Amino acid sequence: MEQFFATFFTYVQKSPLNMVLLGLAITSGGMLLYPLITRGMRPGAEVGPSEAVMMINRKDAVVLDVRADGEYAGGHITNARHVPEKQIAERMKELEKLKGKPLIVSCASGRRATAVVDTLRKQGFADVVALRGGISAWQQAGMPLEK
Repeated sequence: MEQFFATFFTYVQKSPLNMVLLGLAITSGGMLLYPLITRGMRPGAEVGPSEAVMMINRKDAVVLDVRADGEYAGGHITNARHVPEKQIAERMKELEKLKGKPLIVSCASGRRATAVVDTLRKQGFADVVALRGGISAWQQAGMPLEK
């Protein structure tokens, strides 16, 4: 095995192009692994569209849509409660009523939802998850939107 690595590094050092290609291979491999690594480091749990449907049907989960008014009006998950991300803190009393229920937080792509999940967990919400991929993933899965 040592001989393999010695031969490999000798080959790579012979030409600058070989070094560039090795660097590109390492960089592209890192870019492919980055989402997998960071998914495990996110503070809140995530569920996909099919898992969200199961939570809604089996656990009576409530969907909390944190998109802006215009985005919400363009189409939202049926029976979703609309609380824009910027209003979460000021409408916390309204959300306190939902503490006992599972919550699924949705946004356009899933980024805002994970931040809101973290905020809600700090406020004592135990069963709260983000919709992975947001409304975009919901639509790609062929799930209906209500207007």
